[in-house]
Amino acid sequence: MADFPLPAAAADWWRSAAIYQVYPRSFADGDGDGTGDLAGVRAKLPYLAELGVDALWFTPWYLSPLADGGYDVADYRTIDPAFGTLDEAEKLIAEATGLGIRTIVDIVPNHVSDQHAWFRAALAAGPGSPEREVFHFRPGRGEHGELPPGDWPSQFAGATTWTRVPDGEWYLHLFTPEQPDLNWAHPEVRREHEEVLHFWFERGVAGVRIDSAALLAKDPALPDLAGRPGEPWPGEVHPYIDRDELHGVYRSWRAIADAYDAIFVGEVWLPDSERFARYLRPDELHTAFNFSFLSCPWDPARLRTAIEETLAEHAPVGAPATWVLCNHDVTRTVTRYGRQDTGFDFAAKVFGTPTDLALGTRRARAAALLTLALPGAVYVYQGEELGLPEADIPLDRIQDPMHFRSGGRDPGRDGCRVPLPWTAEPWQDPWLPQPADWAAYAADGQAADPRSMLTLYRRALGLRRAARGFGGGALEWLHAPDGVLAFARPDGLVCVVNLSDEPVPLPGHTGLLLSSAPLSDAGLLPQDTAAWLRT
Repeated sequence: MADFPLPAAAADWWRSAAIYQVYPRSFADGDGDGTGDLAGVRAKLPYLAELGVDALWFTPWYLSPLADGGYDVADYRTIDPAFGTLDEAEKLIAEATGLGIRTIVDIVPNHVSDQHAWFRAALAAGPGSPEREVFHFRPGRGEHGELPPGDWPSQFAGATTWTRVPDGEWYLHLFTPEQPDLNWAHPEVRREHEEVLHFWFERGVAGVRIDSAALLAKDPALPDLAGRPGEPWPGEVHPYIDRDELHGVYRSWRAIADAYDAIFVGEVWLPDSERFARYLRPDELHTAFNFSFLSCPWDPARLRTAIEETLAEHAPVGAPATWVLCNHDVTRTVTRYGRQDTGFDFAAKVFGTPTDLALGTRRARAAALLTLALPGAVYVYQGEELGLPEADIPLDRIQDPMHFRSGGRDPGRDGCRVPLPWTAEPWQDPWLPQPADWAAYAADGQAADPRSMLTLYRRALGLRRAARGFGGGALEWLHAPDGVLAFARPDGLVCVVNLSDEPVPLPGHTGLLLSSAPLSDAGLLPQDTAAWLRT
């Protein structure tokens, strides 16, 4: 094991960590070629340390043709040359650790790139070969095999999950054709992924985020859904979502992680809370993303329900909740909260949705304090601390396959992946265009502004780390006026969020720690404002 000193923190740091998501292609450009890279991240480590985060989660930085933003991996042991080298990654991990910041990497076990050595070998070997057993190859239906072997829907709207190769067979891909699904019933697939975990843990990585964690295992028969919904339905076993054999995979992974004191966070989208909790049993994953909170509208009753249900589903297995407002797949918080429909649903994304950015910014500031006050771990997507809105990408610059595979209806996810504005001067020839008005969001300008979103995040994360009552521990709801969320945390900490139409009085307190906007002259909490109090 690599001899990297761990930051001075409890072994269960992950239970209450503030984790910053880095989308490397858009974070910081160290060599001026318009693409973010590891040199850029290393240069910004002091910024991240000052921000007050405990760990960095990197979306895939591996060798990839970038057919799906890096989630089409060609080699898990190689850093994509656009980002740097393996040596730079090791230096980054060590330098971050020296600043008290751990590193979490992304693993994509459901599929690989069609440029992966395994898939190239499978195409060359032909039907019936051992190489094809690593994937899901099948003959087609119809008189000449011209029809797909099954009817499973794509994870991207309006698309098929089967692609035919020149020799007549078809292969399964739940995402794009450039991402063939692996056959997790094959022992070589399991062995390879276990070795990849060892590879990165040996290099000082403190955790792994598991992409599409509930999709790996497939019914060997690949049966048709035959009109049934594309998610688990009551009383039946789904052919490719949340299958029981997955838990054996994650138990074997947990044994590896425990040997390195490392952790897992799973991307698990499931409507069944009991099934969801199974992934968080003590011998499986440590944490999983909380999508019900992320997609919840700016509505007091629904937010409270999402919080209560999240805590309740984690309680039976003793796992901490995670909280996140936005990520690299989701419309940015400022934009979403400035719309009439403030929730998030992939199916509802369309071009030209009106947005009140001033309203969205006010709500996003309040939501930041709400999220950071909740018990458990919190994830902050890069640029959220700058209050960035969703960018409108010109049609001829869109790259996200979600847009193209929807027939052009879905604007895709590029709008939340635009390179960050570090200064008023834009990136040189960025891979996605930065809006002309983003100079106002530049990090260097915000750092000097006591009213900026960056200053709010720095103060909130600093308090969260240093003040009593944050992190683990109980949450107790307090009596509050209609439209107001108020709850107590340990040691006299209280969070109040006003989602009503009028300013409201604060509960009795001995001190105001922080508010997302100034109180009124009468000491009232304005609408769409949150405050942290000490009682």
